[in-house]
Amino acid sequence: MESGLYRASPRSEVVARLEGLLMPALFKDYGPNGLQVEGGAEVRHVVTGVTASLALIQAAIAQGADMLLVHHGLFWRGQDGRVTGWMKQRLALLLAHDINLFAYHLPLDAHPQVGNNAQLARVLGWQWEDGPQARFGEQRLGLLGRCAPTSLDELAAHIGHRLQRVPTVVGEGQRRISRLGWCTGGAQSYFEAAIAAGVDAFVTGEISEPQAHLARETGVAFIACGHHATERYGAQATGAWLAAELGLKHTHIDIDNPA
Repeated sequence: MESGLYRASPRSEVVARLEGLLMPALFKDYGPNGLQVEGGAEVRHVVTGVTASLALIQAAIAQGADMLLVHHGLFWRGQDGRVTGWMKQRLALLLAHDINLFAYHLPLDAHPQVGNNAQLARVLGWQWEDGPQARFGEQRLGLLGRCAPTSLDELAAHIGHRLQRVPTVVGEGQRRISRLGWCTGGAQSYFEAAIAAGVDAFVTGEISEPQAHLARETGVAFIACGHHATERYGAQATGAWLAAELGLKHTHIDIDNPA
């Protein structure tokens, strides 16, 4: 679509569409979901990314964006509220360029179509189960499902190829894997719930010290694929959906992160 064919939508319409899609009021979260920084009254070009970092904000400005949609926003529970240092830098750029910043955290993990967990399954070719027992973990964010039967070594190689990152794997490499539990980002604390649900392997972004012992003692494999690497897809899918709904221009920018 040529730039002249993109429509401009009122910011209020963007808010309504995203709230209706992601339903943030259903979640108890670690920070505010939705519009975090108010910019211009109209939106024509939305840039999506994982985190509202300085690098992403600068890249969005270079693209001429008037809206930034991310998974990790600027404001989190426990911050002291002072606008200094890195926070001042990021806010100053957003405000100077009249860019609306939207952030959705847990709602963007959970959505059954555009969410991080659903999109990770799409990228990796997994099928998730239906029904109330198909979710686990905090606020039922984790998904249960299946992959084509394979060894743990083969599954890890497939994940590494698709995500372009070598995962950290704890488990017996020749173990046959078919039933999975997964939750993107820093969901290592969900491992025990996944074990209780009867999975062969649990996939998330990060691993902490206790999970390695649990994997060895229970025989359930643990695969940590990277926080950023597992959460690159939800904001992108949501931005594409919003652009299709409202006729906006959409650009996804991936700022590499080794975490």
